[in-house]
Amino acid sequence: MDILSTSQVSGDIVRMNSIYENHITDTKRSSAKGEKVASSFAEMFNKAIGEVNDLENRSTALATQLAVDPESVDIHDVQIAAEEAEMAVLFTKNIVDKAIRAYKEILNLR
Repeated sequence: MDILSTSQVSGDIVRMNSIYENHITDTKRSSAKGEKVASSFAEMFNKAIGEVNDLENRSTALATQLAVDPESVDIHDVQIAAEEAEMAVLFTKNIVDKAIRAYKEILNLR
């Protein structure tokens, strides 16, 4: 059984192979810069707001379709889309309110 090949051993240094990306390796990972983290947070936030907007638009489209052609859409689908959109808007509002509250608390610490 050949555990290590000669290309993996150099003096007292043994190069370890990693199977999964989360395993610790001997290569140095680039640390996240503040600007990169801020942009990824902004992208995540914009994506979440966009998804809420899409839910609201889908709900409005189904409601309009129900009014124009009631046989083409099921009332249950319209109600489910409306509730999903309402829940998404309420959750988003709560998150924004908590973020504003946290910002105000930080300002009051001075």
